[in-house]
Amino acid sequence: MDAAIEQNRRAAVLSEKKNKVLGVCLEDARISKSYLAVAFVALLLGGLLGLLQGLNRAGVLELPAWLNYYQILTAHGLLLVVVLSAFFTIGYFYAGLSHTLGGLLPKVRKLAWIGFWTKMVGLVLVVVPVLMNEASVMYTFYPPMAAHPVFYFGLVFVVLGIWMLATGAFINVAHWRKNHKGQHLPILAFFATGVFVLLVGATAFVAVEVLFMIIPWSLGWVETINVMVARTLFWAFGHTAVNIWYLTAVSAWYVIVPKIIGGTRWNDYLTRVVVIALVIMNITGGFHHQIVDPGISLPIKFMHVFMSLAIGFPSLMTAYAMFRVFERTGRRKGGKGALGWFKKLPWGDVRFLSPFIAMAAFIPAGAGGIVQSTNQLDQVVHNTMWIVGHFHLTLGMSVVMTFFGISYWLVPYLSKRVLTPQMNKLGVIQTIIWTVGMVIMAISMHAAGLFGSPRRTSFTTYGDFAETLGWNPLMTAVGIGATLLLIAVILQVYAVFNMMFFAPKGEVEFPIAEVEKNETAAPYMTERWGIWVVVMMIVIAMAYVLPLTDMIVNAPPGSPPFKTW
Repeated sequence: MDAAIEQNRRAAVLSEKKNKVLGVCLEDARISKSYLAVAFVALLLGGLLGLLQGLNRAGVLELPAWLNYYQILTAHGLLLVVVLSAFFTIGYFYAGLSHTLGGLLPKVRKLAWIGFWTKMVGLVLVVVPVLMNEASVMYTFYPPMAAHPVFYFGLVFVVLGIWMLATGAFINVAHWRKNHKGQHLPILAFFATGVFVLLVGATAFVAVEVLFMIIPWSLGWVETINVMVARTLFWAFGHTAVNIWYLTAVSAWYVIVPKIIGGTRWNDYLTRVVVIALVIMNITGGFHHQIVDPGISLPIKFMHVFMSLAIGFPSLMTAYAMFRVFERTGRRKGGKGALGWFKKLPWGDVRFLSPFIAMAAFIPAGAGGIVQSTNQLDQVVHNTMWIVGHFHLTLGMSVVMTFFGISYWLVPYLSKRVLTPQMNKLGVIQTIIWTVGMVIMAISMHAAGLFGSPRRTSFTTYGDFAETLGWNPLMTAVGIGATLLLIAVILQVYAVFNMMFFAPKGEVEFPIAEVEKNETAAPYMTERWGIWVVVMMIVIAMAYVLPLTDMIVNAPPGSPPFKTW
């Protein structure tokens, strides 16, 4: 048994060394660079729209008659929540699959390109109705507000593209395992497998909602829609989407960051357990977004609250693992005393600084998530600016700042260029500006929410009502934060395209940390993805079969479509 474990470890090390020698595959790199380019263009456009929102909420910018607040809100959410996050995740993990599995298969490359253009067609179909003010239904697109049918057809194409990409990833992983029987899947490919399993599971719910409920309703084929079922199916997707981005960021925390700081990664067995736990428990818990919704029994809501909070366990494991890696590395570099190791970390390296701030931000972000998953506390903050502040901490800091840190090594690696000291310095400045802007914005939003300021509303003084006027200074701070964030966005997008096309030529390492010497290999049981998917489906059934059946059998009166803008 020990000999087999040592053989697996040596095979993994040899595979990693072989990939370092071979370098990046240019065909595969083009795929990843295309996805990353779209992601950062979406960041630029979404950041500009975010500034318009922030200035409007601050009361210092009146939008023209041809552009309303809810158009901007819809486009901002779609560009950053769907386009930036999804395209970056796919570009990053496809690069990781290519690097760790010895390249993408020709048919996988073909699927990746088909998926890319399918998603692009879908995005055009989504964006056109938004620009025409025919789809100002926001990212959540809740019925009974109804967009133009083309908007929903665009969403179908986006989902189809995701399924093609997931299929490609699974094919490549299956091919590697067939040729490496008995070996553990390389850790980054293991993370990618979990993320694509979740992408398929999450989008299955929203596909059912859009294809079988919303499209027939928006086309007038049926007169009414079951709003409760539609909202529930959306949040089975929406709740999972948030955690897909989180798991993507976590993969870099576990696998990439330890290498950048000159250390080894955390225990391989426990890392794989964290991935499996997050995959099994992620899709459940969607009802915690519907705590205040009528028509859902309290036992069901409380069960989902428990399922939502259960995700905290692998998150706490991650928090311990990351700071233990930092301390272990710092002490090996000569750090003495209780906090001496802290000074030994490479604070001037943007590839570490940005993900580290992202990790630190997840502490208050996770605490805020617990608030929103708790029935009594959520009654206070639900549908207030608190929720928006929480979302900007989780996505805008914990996830997006990790993506920024990744871009400073991944883009040069794919482009066969180098990260220069000047670009690294620009990245550090960009990271600081983004952090300051996001902290100002998030704190102001949380505070405004506690004072009762609602979300999803354009600027108003509510008839100069005294209590609501007290929100104005906080909204001014939101505008200041949004301004700083757009400056950081411009710097980040400039850095990405400079590193992609103009930086000096050179070879950059794909930084994957190795495990500790003499570490016991993870049991091969962790590789049984069929088992974990079945367990995930059982947990999903526990969470959704009874409530969805009740909503359908004892359906409330359906609603016709409404256009409220």
